[in-house]
Amino acid sequence: MRISAVLMIVVALVFGALAVFVAQSWLNSQNDARLKNIPAPLAVKTRTIVVATAPLRFGTEVNARNLREVPWPDNAIPDGAFASIDALISAGKRMVLTAIAENEPILASKITGPGQRATLSAVLTPGKKAVTVRVNDIDGVAGFVLPGDRVDIFLTRSVTTERGANTNSSSDVVLQNMRVLAIDQIADDRIDKPAVVKAVTLEVEMAEGQKLSLAASLGTLTLALRQAGDTTAQPSRQITADDLGKTQKKNSPNGSFSTITVTRGLKKENYSVPAEAAVNTLTSSAINQGVTR
Repeated sequence: MRISAVLMIVVALVFGALAVFVAQSWLNSQNDARLKNIPAPLAVKTRTIVVATAPLRFGTEVNARNLREVPWPDNAIPDGAFASIDALISAGKRMVLTAIAENEPILASKITGPGQRATLSAVLTPGKKAVTVRVNDIDGVAGFVLPGDRVDIFLTRSVTTERGANTNSSSDVVLQNMRVLAIDQIADDRIDKPAVVKAVTLEVEMAEGQKLSLAASLGTLTLALRQAGDTTAQPSRQITADDLGKTQKKNSPNGSFSTITVTRGLKKENYSVPAEAAVNTLTSSAINQGVTR
């Protein structure tokens, strides 16, 4: 009995091992068949382009020490990329105009032309000018305005009426969504620490520059920092001393108001009315009292 039991155990072990072997062989054959049915990856055609080996800031010279060539998909090469380091630097020294990150492609729009300096004139949008306005720690948003930001410009002024009867103070929005090119003599758009400066340089069109220059001679300019990415022009109106302490009327669409001036003898008074009622107000007041808007 003992011998027959041992034989049965041995036979069971043999058959068990055989079953494991057969199952493993079948699984391997199925895996091989599946791999054969997978199509081979298509070869991607590439070309070399030049990228930065380290972060490059405004005014940095690009040279063989901070550049390298890497393969890049041929159908995804960005406009203005350079095929080789020699093609980039052989014509003359080039400087960085816009901050470039490590491994970012070097594009012609982000560096100067051969032999050119990294000056503010090189980063201006075609057709635009650079105009500088004087600011202080308050008018300059406590130093939080940095190159690359967008700002609105307010003009605050006081105007003495005829014969010095009284003084009208007002605040107007002169320009909106202006790009900051530089603060003092710093044009690096990657600086991230606030700095109290005395001057801010803005990118403007010709007429905007004229308006900004005139506004600076009439009163005090104040910069209003915009939220990053916000380029929407917002409705605005003149704010006078009479508006201080008043709440915005909800029955006026978009909070749109007009300011009218009523003259009674030598005295002038400003009134803020909803825009849709301004025409009617002006018409009736002009007939009876002589109104100027």
